[in-house]
Amino acid sequence: MAEACARTHAPYVLVVDDNETNLELAVFALEVDGFEVGTARDAVEFRRALAARRPDAVLMDVQLPGTSGLELTRELKADPATASIPVIAVTAYAMKGDEQRMRDAGCDGYLSKPLDVATFAQAVRRVLAG
Repeated sequence: MAEACARTHAPYVLVVDDNETNLELAVFALEVDGFEVGTARDAVEFRRALAARRPDAVLMDVQLPGTSGLELTRELKADPATASIPVIAVTAYAMKGDEQRMRDAGCDGYLSKPLDVATFAQAVRRVLAG
């Protein structure tokens, strides 16, 4: 019975993006699909949100003010307590080699902007599934 309950909890995703429109769009798409969602707009908010609640996944904008999303990903992956949290890079970068650069930083997945609301939540679920 406990196992069945554990499977039904909504995944909690932390969305990190400094662009309010992108943040709102991601939150909307995920909540409609049954996710619980937290948000952060920069490194300070990210660290605060991470300390408050461990997410099942992080959607990380690559270009953030101050500390970049890739730097935050490296920081997350370097800590044994948080290294297993999947990080999905969300970025407008689409140049050759960019996806590999994100994976080298520790990202487990990659989604390009603009976000496709119709497929966004399913892409997040695929990363969560492994």
